[in-house]
Amino acid sequence: MKILLTGAAGFIGMHVCQRLLSRGDKIIGIDNLNDYYDVSLKEARLAKLSQHPNFNFACIDIANRIDVAKIFEQQRPECVVNLAAQAGVRYSLTNPHAYVDSNLIGFVNILEGCRYAKVKHLVYASSSSVYGGNTKVPFSEVDSVDQPVSLYAATKKANELMAHSYSHLYNIPATGLRFFTVYGPWGRPDMAYFGFTQAILEGRPIDVFNHGQLQRDFTYIDDIVEGVVRVLDKPASLGLGVAHNIFNIGNHEPIALLDFIETLEKVLDRKAIKNFLPMQSGEMQSTHADTSKLEEWVGFSPNTSLQLGVEKFVTWYHSTYKRNNQGAG
Repeated sequence: MKILLTGAAGFIGMHVCQRLLSRGDKIIGIDNLNDYYDVSLKEARLAKLSQHPNFNFACIDIANRIDVAKIFEQQRPECVVNLAAQAGVRYSLTNPHAYVDSNLIGFVNILEGCRYAKVKHLVYASSSSVYGGNTKVPFSEVDSVDQPVSLYAATKKANELMAHSYSHLYNIPATGLRFFTVYGPWGRPDMAYFGFTQAILEGRPIDVFNHGQLQRDFTYIDDIVEGVVRVLDKPASLGLGVAHNIFNIGNHEPIALLDFIETLEKVLDRKAIKNFLPMQSGEMQSTHADTSKLEEWVGFSPNTSLQLGVEKFVTWYHSTYKRNNQGAG
């Protein structure tokens, strides 16, 4: 299968590419390699992917309508996996236009490409952030998501509405995936677990928001990839109304932030210096995924334990940043 995958140099994008390439798919990867975080990490991910003969890369910003239209016209992908987005809740407080450009304008450009190329399936990244101010747990796909508490969440809700309308208007099978706090090797440095690891190894304090009274449904990257690939292979049928599905992909076992930090301390064999702070604007107090709909559709639900996932991340971190950690005491 020929697949256009956006955000190929990203954390989830790289892992999904690897999985699809390993089974024989041809991947056209695109990414704008922006400097939201360390570009060298994105380049290192691309270097791994570029070793595969079925991977081709183009440096494209999905907000550029002309470039996106050209890549669809030239490549004519059968399916699209849209993982490109401006990520991060806190950054949306200081740079809202980046979210409009990538998550709204960019997503419309992808939808238009899918429309004219008549793709067989569009799979796109949504987020657990859409549940916003919801208090009912676990979060279910049938719950109302009309109370976003960040611009990032609002753009992801908008993506779901846009995809639904294009699916209805142009018979494009589409699936939105609400990811829950993804972590693991090759992860994003702006994520809390990554920053915690750096700080603990260097003996610096870590900022713990809401005085530690937070819960997250931490989901290991391999489980995310498994869910993405299984869903990609099973689009909604056009004969059953609008061919648009939405699924949660989370570990359905929320972990208290302080318990996560304790697990990280044990794996690193070092204690964290905690700097307790108030709740930050735009953050959710708790996330908890109901994954029964995903399991019913593709026969899979994430199941990697926190202990195993943290161990794998720390092993990767040491191997990647060992030169920086030699003097940490």
